[in-house]
Amino acid sequence: MNLNFGITVPNFGDYCGSARNLGELADEAEKAKWDGFFVFDHILYSGGERVPLVDPWIALAVIAMNTKRMKIGPLVTPIARRRPWKLARETTSIDHLSNGRLVLGVGLGDPPDVDFESFAEDPEDRIRGEKLDEGLQVLTGLWRGEPFNYNGKYYKLRNVIFAPPPLQSPRIPVWIAGRWPKKKPFVRASQWDGVFPLGLARGSSLSPDEIKAVASFIKNRRGNSHPFDIVVSSGATGQVDDNKTLEAYADAGATWWLQDMRKWCNSSEELKKTNSQRTA
Repeated sequence: MNLNFGITVPNFGDYCGSARNLGELADEAEKAKWDGFFVFDHILYSGGERVPLVDPWIALAVIAMNTKRMKIGPLVTPIARRRPWKLARETTSIDHLSNGRLVLGVGLGDPPDVDFESFAEDPEDRIRGEKLDEGLQVLTGLWRGEPFNYNGKYYKLRNVIFAPPPLQSPRIPVWIAGRWPKKKPFVRASQWDGVFPLGLARGSSLSPDEIKAVASFIKNRRGNSHPFDIVVSSGATGQVDDNKTLEAYADAGATWWLQDMRKWCNSSEELKKTNSQRTA
């Protein structure tokens, strides 16, 4: 089975809302032979309760210091609510801190009412999509470590040089999130290094047949043989699927299987139990 296996954890909850706890969990995950450890990027908890949250980039710094092998990164960061030059500095810093293990997962951001409207930010999909595309151009321009100018609709830079550039070459890998079967996010993803396809319903994942359709769509768009990741999540239920199911996803074109841990974000014992299942 040609799949990488990772954990994706929320940046909120009594347990996961702590950078220290996430760093310890990442250490345990690496010892349990997981291939990747990815963190949600939310600024508020969508349920409305007073729930602890941690900044994902602070958490990723701790995770980088507590691991040596796994891929790490945010999944996903909404560029529309971040200054792309600040994000360029954060991503480069984490890339160096992790010795070149960062993957940048990006998307429009969800839910828009909580993470955007609450702060008088425009929640409209079109606006967030335009900012995402411009933000990615700014990021990749700054990552080159050379004089960079940009004159976009939302962002403007004049003769800016960022040093040092990331360790990874030609750049930090970028995965694009999108809800299938909406096509625009997948057109965008075909221009980058990977896609994180989600179902239309919040917290839902796709079937192997849907992943096969995604893989076909991307292949027709890319027209080359460069490596490309298709990332499948277990969804909000956190169900651990059997080998037959995982093989079906791999055969459909998936390259990563992520175990979604939001169901257990308030329980350290359940999180550790999942790590031990991976070791067994």
